[in-house]
Amino acid sequence: MGRCCSGICRALALLALLLPLQERGCWGLKPSSGDLERSPHSDPDPWEVQHRHKRSWVWNQFFVLEEYTGNEPLYVGKLHSDVDKGDGKVKYVLSGEGATSIFTIDENTGDIHATKRLDREAQAYYTLQAQAVDRLTNLPVEPKSEFVVKVQDINDNEPKFLDGPYLAGVPEMSPLGTMVVQVAATDADDPTYGNSARVVYSIIHGQPYFSVEPKTGVIRTALPNMDRETRDQYVLVIQAKDMVGQMGGLSGTTSVTVTLTDVNDNPPRFTHKSCQYTVLESLPVQSVVARIKAADADIGSNAEMDYRIMDGDGLGMFNITTDEDTQEGVIILLKPLDFETKSSFSLRVEATNRNIDSNFLSLGPFSDTTSVKVTVEDVNEPPIFSAPLSKMVVSEDAKVGTSIGKVSAHDPDTSSSAIRYSIDRNTDLERYFNVDALSGVISTAKPLDREANSVHNLTIFAIEKDPLQTGKGIALITVLDINDNAPVFAIDYETILCENAMPGQVIQTISAVDKDEPLSGHRFYFALAAPVAGNLNFTLRDNKGTKRPHLTFSIFANVALPSCMYVQGQYEF
Repeated sequence: MGRCCSGICRALALLALLLPLQERGCWGLKPSSGDLERSPHSDPDPWEVQHRHKRSWVWNQFFVLEEYTGNEPLYVGKLHSDVDKGDGKVKYVLSGEGATSIFTIDENTGDIHATKRLDREAQAYYTLQAQAVDRLTNLPVEPKSEFVVKVQDINDNEPKFLDGPYLAGVPEMSPLGTMVVQVAATDADDPTYGNSARVVYSIIHGQPYFSVEPKTGVIRTALPNMDRETRDQYVLVIQAKDMVGQMGGLSGTTSVTVTLTDVNDNPPRFTHKSCQYTVLESLPVQSVVARIKAADADIGSNAEMDYRIMDGDGLGMFNITTDEDTQEGVIILLKPLDFETKSSFSLRVEATNRNIDSNFLSLGPFSDTTSVKVTVEDVNEPPIFSAPLSKMVVSEDAKVGTSIGKVSAHDPDTSSSAIRYSIDRNTDLERYFNVDALSGVISTAKPLDREANSVHNLTIFAIEKDPLQTGKGIALITVLDINDNAPVFAIDYETILCENAMPGQVIQTISAVDKDEPLSGHRFYFALAAPVAGNLNFTLRDNKGTKRPHLTFSIFANVALPSCMYVQGQYEF
């Protein structure tokens, strides 16, 4: 709070005493009737309303300046009753808010003093009760009445920004006079008395970019087309001064940090109009070939962009997408590369802003292009077989060393390195075959048996000087059948013949099988063995036209036997 020297404060106190007399009239006493008015804080007594008494003692409405700092008690005012003849028989008594602790009264003269410094902002008025009593009997000679001591305001409080410091934002490139934010300062002084609480605003720091309206505290842009990319933040100092800004007024300040928010006023631009990348021809499909980026001075969604391949001889070989985190264009391989077929590709790539602001189309176009050259670098590739699968046939009675067929592989690299062939012995564990290391001719190494293994699936290696560069091919060898297996009975037969068997009765059907082809069955010829061929008790009949995979024959009994018997033995062809 402000301070004043004791001489000035005494003069103000004296002025406060004289003003009520000269301008306001008597407090509590109507000039025409002399009736004492009640304080606005006390309800009228119904009895007094009906029976008003003429009061014979009066006092003035009292005012006291706040923040008095003199050495002596501050004179507030004087109470006086017409009953008091000055003979000392009347005593004045004071009660109510602050009586004795803040305010004292001279019981003989009625003079009231304030003994402490008062602060209007803490308490603006005090309600007291005054009474005049007989000194000897202590009986009242006047009715008790209330009066108010009002604390007179002085300009002892500076304006304060209770919500400061402020943070605000305004779009860059905003027109002149665009509102940014409104600040407000409060002053604890009396707004109804003088100009102590009347505040005006001014800008101390932040010109010429911003201005503030003196009465409202509204901050506006003072320059058009401020560019965030040049400067994105300003710190303003705003002052609020009371006394309508006049000299001697108190002031307070606050800071306002203004951030220019981004708008899409910058198109994407490629720093280089052409760029070159080198990739290995062994790069897998869907791998990243290159990353390119167009520069955009904007931020956030205003810097988002889409890329596309416009033309070039790499169409179909490459695709480009946007990395949403970095806003880079990611070029991806779509098809396998082959240095020997094509060693370089040219692309023309376009970058376009995704979110274009129509207000700034005049600053466009909001796209840009660049040329991208992709050079394919040769790698040492493994040999490639002319036919990934080679089918061969060989007779099972072929002699060891018989040539079956030939495999062929070549080096796809420009160096055309020499190739050696070998068999993966995991696919030929019994080593039935060999391959000539230089010519690729496959031959038999052991006798073959179609009935043991009719098809051999060999993996053939084609190896360059660098053993890591190995190609693989398949040789599928089918073994052709020869008739090298005799027929055998399908099962071991044991025949039971009863004594009551009738002549011509079938007693056993036999069949035979052969491991040789054809798989659909053979035409077998059956006959009784020589020792029993002359036995007239049995005959052998061919069942022609059977559908079974082997032919069957029936043995018939020609004569009745004396009893049941077993007929066992080998059946020969």
